[in-house]
Amino acid sequence: MPRKNYIYNPKPVFNPPKNEKKRSAFVCYAMKKASEIDVARNNLNYTLLPIDPKTGNILLRFRRLNEHRACAMRAIVLAMLYYYNVNSKLVEASIEKLADECGLSTFSNSGNKSITRASRLINEFLEPMGFIKCRRIKRRSISNYIPKKIYLTPMFFMLCNISQSKIDDFLSKQVKYSEKSKIQERKIFISFSDREVISKLDEKSARKKILNALIRYYTARELTKIGPKGLKKKIDIEYTNLCKLHKKK
Repeated sequence: MPRKNYIYNPKPVFNPPKNEKKRSAFVCYAMKKASEIDVARNNLNYTLLPIDPKTGNILLRFRRLNEHRACAMRAIVLAMLYYYNVNSKLVEASIEKLADECGLSTFSNSGNKSITRASRLINEFLEPMGFIKCRRIKRRSISNYIPKKIYLTPMFFMLCNISQSKIDDFLSKQVKYSEKSKIQERKIFISFSDREVISKLDEKSARKKILNALIRYYTARELTKIGPKGLKKKIDIEYTNLCKLHKKK
């Protein structure tokens, strides 16, 4: 085979799957930033010292990016961002999935799939350069193939021209939104349908149901502050309200 044709799919592109759930605002922002620059020609690729992930030693003999590997890197960086979980820092996709969706998987004449192009890029370049960290997943299997979990490092985002402050800002907003949602959810500790059921019970059973609802609603710390007297008062108020509701009907 002529040398110029030795690479299958010389211009790989990440094609996200159809009907996927909407990505977070941060992921959309990060993918936009990464697509606006040439991550494969970032100065970090030439100035960082490659480190052997197993030994921690500097790799003296190290293969830098040729054009084919650079093309693969442009595609897989976008794929990693697409599947990135900003809270866990984990890329929620296997190497095989990344390879498939970037057009980096190949098939032999007998139909066997190979993801070597993607796995070498990850193992022999992205990980030694410190852009990602990989953790092997141990499986009780005869197979020698051990999948990996991929985590993106701060250096990865420097590669994409994304500052740590931008990541922190997104996480801060996410925490505030989560807290606000919890507050809104807790405004009503007994649903309307539950009130309907409780209002038809005898007093002892109704009060027990209300107590259980209050225990689920408040944290242990909050219940301690309320105390037995405060809890009884809340049960009395709620039971009175339920009785009024039942009488109206």
